Amino acid sequence: MPFHNPVLPGFYPDPSVCRVGEDYYLVTSTFEYFPGLPIFHSRDLVHWRQVGHVIHRPTQLNLDGLRYSKGLYAPTIRYHDGTFYVINTLVPNAENPASPCGNFIVTATDPAGPWSDPYWLDPDWGDGAPGIDPSLLFDDDGRAWYTGNRIPLSGVTSPNDREIWLQELDLNTMQLTGEKYALWNGAAKNAIHPEAPHLYHIGDTYYLLIAEGGTDAYHAVTIARSKTVTGPYESCHRNPILTHRDRGFFSPIAATGHAELVQTQNGDWWLFALGVRPYSAPFEPGYYYNLGRETFLAPVTWEMDGWPVVNAGRGGIEFEFPSPDLPPHPWPELPARDEFEGDTLAFCWNFLRNPRDPFWSLADRPGHLRLRLRPEMVSEWANPSFVGRRQQHMNFVTQTVMEFTPENEHECAGMVVMQNSDYHFRFVVTLAGGQRVIQLIKRQDGNDSTLAEKPLAGKLTYLKVEAQGQAYSFSVSVDGGQWQPVAENVEGHILSTTVAGGFVGTYIGLYASSSGQTSGNVADFDWFDYVGA
Repeated sequence: MPFHNPVLPGFYPDPSVCRVGEDYYLVTSTFEYFPGLPIFHSRDLVHWRQVGHVIHRPTQLNLDGLRYSKGLYAPTIRYHDGTFYVINTLVPNAENPASPCGNFIVTATDPAGPWSDPYWLDPDWGDGAPGIDPSLLFDDDGRAWYTGNRIPLSGVTSPNDREIWLQELDLNTMQLTGEKYALWNGAAKNAIHPEAPHLYHIGDTYYLLIAEGGTDAYHAVTIARSKTVTGPYESCHRNPILTHRDRGFFSPIAATGHAELVQTQNGDWWLFALGVRPYSAPFEPGYYYNLGRETFLAPVTWEMDGWPVVNAGRGGIEFEFPSPDLPPHPWPELPARDEFEGDTLAFCWNFLRNPRDPFWSLADRPGHLRLRLRPEMVSEWANPSFVGRRQQHMNFVTQTVMEFTPENEHECAGMVVMQNSDYHFRFVVTLAGGQRVIQLIKRQDGNDSTLAEKPLAGKLTYLKVEAQGQAYSFSVSVDGGQWQPVAENVEGHILSTTVAGGFVGTYIGLYASSSGQTSGNVADFDWFDYVGA
């Protein structure tokens, strides 16, 4: 039976995978979102169930004040001698650095957690050569090795020049030690952004898998090898071994890269990589992908010359492949409706940055998610009263019912379709001229414009957002039966990374704010539906 890509739809970029016996564990980037670094479990490489987050306590890391698409970049997960290791980078704002920042390791004996506080490595951070995308190799002789990228110590030949480098990790002190080795600067001449290194010891050879070409349409995966861990490394003559750059901007799958190899217990090899799904029929010509970078899976074979080939005979990543030679292991499907009846939020929900104040509750009014109105807004680099989940389908319908009575024109509550603080739609109930109204506000390039406003009766409001590709429609109801359009077929290209910038995908969330004022008001959400096509 075939499986269908992406295996993790929606904003799940930079996948890293490790195998422990017959179990596979996967983590992805989350940038400014909290909890951070979702961790998934699979038995067949195709079906994934989230078991937790690696960054699950606000005290683990400081995400305060991070601008959009800063924060947690490109984790790597590894397992060694009974312990799981995740190594990662906290990237600060250039104009307002978070403290501390840099590269760190967290550990756990159970991938579901709890995970430790960070062990900070900070290799070359602060001396003018910051490095990101760290990875770990636990070698056969018991030694552990760190790889990452950095500005070349010998100087740059282009603005985006980087090199992959290596240093030993002391597992007793959790610090880097010994000599630093420059390994490789990519396969292309003047390659830009050599990054995302993963080092593997396979047989008697070390293989260094990296990304280069940038994270968008020219993204690529390249590989080099050496007989010794410190090099020198020989570039594969077939490089890149994966790219869709030759397929054009409107390939159904584009920007493939940032890959990870994994071998099954049966000896087969597979490659995980990020990719995007551009919209095929935007309102106007352009290259848009609202879902962000997603996780794809492809088969790998090894040629007689000792180099890997992705999807031999065809090349690249397709939407459908024969399933891995593993017993199928689907997980129970998650319900479309969250009734907010548990003690904690489901794993799919995230906040923006660290939740320092107790702005949400499932206990204050059982069976409801209560959001407290606070001064923070989604248009700021703050921690607003926002609880969101990923958009995972080009076509979807999402609904909620909210009980909320605004007390003044500063107060609002409702839904947000969020790309970042400067690009989003706010679909909120507020007061205007003393009357309760529903507003659709478009924020583009940091500026607000009201697209629609309609009067509302009562204090119970049903809200619906649906999308057919780039056409987003917003509706309201007082009974959940008869829906009144507020705005139909609104062009949604502002939710694309190529318009809004950064590295994240679209979120759909519940929101409440007093817009810079103090307030004791609350908004109660009874349930939330998300149905994708």
